[in-house]
Amino acid sequence: MKVLLYTENQKVIGKSGLGKAIKHQIKALENEGINYTLNTHDDYDILHINTYFLKSYSLAKKAKKKGKKIVYHAHSTEEDYKDGFILAKQTSRLFKKWIIKCYKLGDVIITPSLYSKRLLEGYKGLEDKKIYDVSNGIDLEFFKHDKSLRNKFRKRFGFKENDKVIFSVGLYIERKGITDFVELAKRFPQYKFIWFGYSPLKAATKPVRRAVKTKLDNLTFAGYVEPQIIKEAMSGADLFLFLTKEETEGIPLIEALACKCNTIVRDIGAFDYLKDKKDVYKAKDLDDFEKKVKLFFQGKLKDLTENGYKVAKTKDINDVGKKLKKIYESL
Repeated sequence: MKVLLYTENQKVIGKSGLGKAIKHQIKALENEGINYTLNTHDDYDILHINTYFLKSYSLAKKAKKKGKKIVYHAHSTEEDYKDGFILAKQTSRLFKKWIIKCYKLGDVIITPSLYSKRLLEGYKGLEDKKIYDVSNGIDLEFFKHDKSLRNKFRKRFGFKENDKVIFSVGLYIERKGITDFVELAKRFPQYKFIWFGYSPLKAATKPVRRAVKTKLDNLTFAGYVEPQIIKEAMSGADLFLFLTKEETEGIPLIEALACKCNTIVRDIGAFDYLKDKKDVYKAKDLDDFEKKVKLFFQGKLKDLTENGYKVAKTKDINDVGKKLKKIYESL
């Protein structure tokens, strides 16, 4: 059994959550000793395709004609597309029709969460498809709490030992909650705010462009950074805010929980598996985030990091490999 892992425009998506998911897939397959290739000219038995662009669709059509088995990985839905880049809302229905056309080529479909699985099951044209929910996974050996990284993180970005530091992670898109993050920085001038992640502002909506261009003494846009620096932040900052409005999974959240980082997330469907006030704290809107941040720094919120870590352990990349192997073998 040999698997062709295919990802179109790898250079473009490499710094996104999808790019990270592909790296995790490769490691998961290697951990299980699954024979795979990234070369479309190699022979293979199963095509595992991760993108919905034209070349991906064409490759899937050709593979189907040759009688190859196809695993289509549904990383995207209409719901997480439409509140993203400029013109996304206007084109979301066309996008939905296109991804359905792509996903239908799969003998099976994999999607990162139970939430996104339920969304896809409700799409007309995919009702009869076998859909598996398999987490993109995290590397628990890498993402773990390390006290020694606190000073390193603070020194790197010029924060003092007694500074209260709040951070978030995401592309420059509306869906990630970047406008709310900037507004919270305005409401809490006594705290330091830092945002990790980058995407071209030319593709961003006007509210996002305004947010990123905001000049505040307590606000830093660090741009894209390597995973090691994200790990430093998760060990060295005081609080992680995940203000995203829609996700298929949301890997940065799981990484933060693995690092035992205090976390407040938006109360959305993708995070239904996390219990409010038990695993994490959830906020419904901007004002609720403001309230929870105040309570956190007043010491009025119970530490939930150990419970959050237990949840992160269920997303271990080693388990992901075992699940993928079973799906491949079933084909």
